[in-house]
Amino acid sequence: MRIDPVTVVFDFLSARKDLATYVTGDLVGREPDETTIYLEHAGGFRAIRSCMDRADITYQVYAEERSVAAELAYVVREALLEELPGRAVGEALVLDVAEAISPRYFPDSTSREHTYQGEVTLFITDS
Repeated sequence: MRIDPVTVVFDFLSARKDLATYVTGDLVGREPDETTIYLEHAGGFRAIRSCMDRADITYQVYAEERSVAAELAYVVREALLEELPGRAVGEALVLDVAEAISPRYFPDSTSREHTYQGEVTLFITDS
């Protein structure tokens, strides 16, 4: 399989009206006061030979206010765990999503912004 799991999560979250303006796959050009959901591939492996990948995806929510970062992180968590499993997104079929790390407070060491970070594990195959 040659499916980028970050693209799968990006496309899924970007399709939601309440999250679309915040989701990004990189932080290029981002200003410190902008509310942002940053997605990053944290690891994974081929789970079943040539037909299923396991991908670990970290989401980090930046916001000027700690309460906003926390609330948005839990919205992302809920969407990934409760809505994404069983969906076809682009060329991928998301078989299941498991939580690896629940959202936790993780302030940015450079900008000192409030951030909450969580991680999910996706199990994907070709749709």
